[in-house]
Amino acid sequence: MDKWLVNMIAGAVLASLLVIFGTSTFIDIVYPTGGAPEAPTEIAGAATTEQGGAPGGQDAAPQLSLAAMLGQASVDGGQGQARKCAACHTFEEGGPNKIGPNLHGVVGREVASHEGFAYSPALQGFGGVWDYERLNCYIADPKGCVPGNKMVFAGIKKDNDRADVIAYLRSVTPNAPPLPEEPKGAEAPAATPDAPAAQPATKDATGQDAPASNSSATTAPAQN
Repeated sequence: MDKWLVNMIAGAVLASLLVIFGTSTFIDIVYPTGGAPEAPTEIAGAATTEQGGAPGGQDAAPQLSLAAMLGQASVDGGQGQARKCAACHTFEEGGPNKIGPNLHGVVGREVASHEGFAYSPALQGFGGVWDYERLNCYIADPKGCVPGNKMVFAGIKKDNDRADVIAYLRSVTPNAPPLPEEPKGAEAPAATPDAPAAQPATKDATGQDAPASNSSATTAPAQN
């Protein structure tokens, strides 16, 4: 093999190596290899936390009190919601019992007291009257509120829908009890009489700040 042929083969091999090396370098520049990307679920979770969307986040909407819920309730909305109860209940005065009792006048009525309906022992043992708090509890989760009762309805979980239903039940109850009032906020604690107010600093004869005098020390004792 002559020298010219050897040089040609060597040049071809070198050129191939340069092409391979150059291609690899180009790919590394265009598509740099870094650490593994974060999982999408972790990124989504972090965004949710930053936006306060996670349970207990600072921006979570505060839960309304029952008084506030009922104050915003809609009777018309409750009548629409009550259609899902019409298979088991009637709402008009003198309406028949069905799978459940007639609910005309139910607000403030004694529990398990409607004439002609066979109540479960669990509901009979519940006792008391159907006030707004009990209605809210029972409509939200019948089985959880009164375990062992025979009502198969799963409940109305949304606060505003449930408040609307209670407002509608109140509208079909003659002489219904007044709505609950929002509890008054606690008053700020009064100042402790034994703690004297801070006195401004005074100047002594040398012009330096002197400590404030204690009012209790300069006050004359009460006469008996």
